[in-house]
Amino acid sequence: MSALEKAISHSKKIGIDETEIVVVKKKITTVRITDSEIVEIKQNFDKNYGIRLIHNKKIISLQTTNQEKIGKSIDEAFLSISSLKPRIFWKGLPYKTNSKKIKGTFDKKLEDLSGKTASDIAQNMINSTCNSKIKAITGSLNIVYEDFELENSNGLNFKDKATYVSGIINTESEAGTAPVSGIGHACCRTLSNFLPEKIGEDSKTMCIESINPKKIDTGKYDIIFEPYSVGELLAFVIATNFNLKIFSEKKSCFSNNYYEKIAISELTLSDEPHIPEGIGTKHVDDEGVMTEKRNFIEKGVFKNTFSNLFDSYKEGKKSSGNACRIGSPMGRSSDPITISAPHNLTIPNGDYSQNELIKDTKHGLLIGRLWYTYAVNPIKGDFSCTARSGIRVIENGEIKSAGKSVRIIHNLPKMLKNISGIGNNQINVIQWASLPSITPSIRVQKIAVNSI
Repeated sequence: MSALEKAISHSKKIGIDETEIVVVKKKITTVRITDSEIVEIKQNFDKNYGIRLIHNKKIISLQTTNQEKIGKSIDEAFLSISSLKPRIFWKGLPYKTNSKKIKGTFDKKLEDLSGKTASDIAQNMINSTCNSKIKAITGSLNIVYEDFELENSNGLNFKDKATYVSGIINTESEAGTAPVSGIGHACCRTLSNFLPEKIGEDSKTMCIESINPKKIDTGKYDIIFEPYSVGELLAFVIATNFNLKIFSEKKSCFSNNYYEKIAISELTLSDEPHIPEGIGTKHVDDEGVMTEKRNFIEKGVFKNTFSNLFDSYKEGKKSSGNACRIGSPMGRSSDPITISAPHNLTIPNGDYSQNELIKDTKHGLLIGRLWYTYAVNPIKGDFSCTARSGIRVIENGEIKSAGKSVRIIHNLPKMLKNISGIGNNQINVIQWASLPSITPSIRVQKIAVNSI
């Protein structure tokens, strides 16, 4: 009998109504780059258990790394559950689920990857940045193998092996009038689709093209947000507005716009949990509910929200299969309580190439990277972000120069209605310990920009 089966059996024996237990075994390989060289290679092996107990509609949770003490931990938690408030709306954990493996989510080569091979990959990232104008290089390579298992007292048992790889390179230059930087990034689920050389090349290109930046006058510009910056907006500004809990509490800037047009007709925003190579791709969510494609915005119209079991039950609805136990740097954790989150927040490719977006822009900016992105007034949709590097000034369809730092304070409902072009350069993006997204470049008209 496995540790999970023993935990379920023990909880039934002492009379607990429902029990859910998850175990996550992880191998995390990290290569850290500082001062243009590899300074650390480490491999961590973790095994953690998360347990959720529900009795008389009262919910308590616990975590442990000690398999031998799971039964004792359950006993202690059960003794304290009487002091909790019952969640009258709770309807129960899911039952058996039919799951299947999705192609492009597990790679035996990544599972078995040695520290030496990881170091060689990271060195390829470094080597591809080689240029006399680049002064310093920092970054990291993260490779994750996980063995995830979920079992509950209703007979559900789900097992999944997954792999993830992500690399990031920051380059810095002092060759011009002011220090500038660039970033390169890539993430996927299999080694054959991971291109370390391109990470360094992208970072080098952004950095060199940012040399000798010109001051950008305060005013309104058409901005082309490249995929990495769109991913920042999706993760920290846009996604929460489609969370069922936020929506139901009237804290979304679209809480009064259900089934109404909130964006241009060309925009569709989806959760795509079955895309091969997607960082968040999975056939079953982290509570055992089947996942499915879900359009939040469909041809400009607000169509759906996302939720886990708890939040959906509270609103008298069915879970959308968006229960997540988000792990760091990627993958799942053993958190006993899930959160509601999209698996792969996705904007489909549009009709424009990057060059076409630029040629069709008279007075604008091309922004490759955003910093300090956050909602200023979430209910109204106001947000703020800063572009510090990777900024190019566009005049009459041509890139004229690099640009200095600017601050953008804008409004999400206005932004979605002022999109004037969607690129065809869709890529995987994941910000640090944040939501995975798959997105192309997007051009937005009439954004107010403040010079810094």
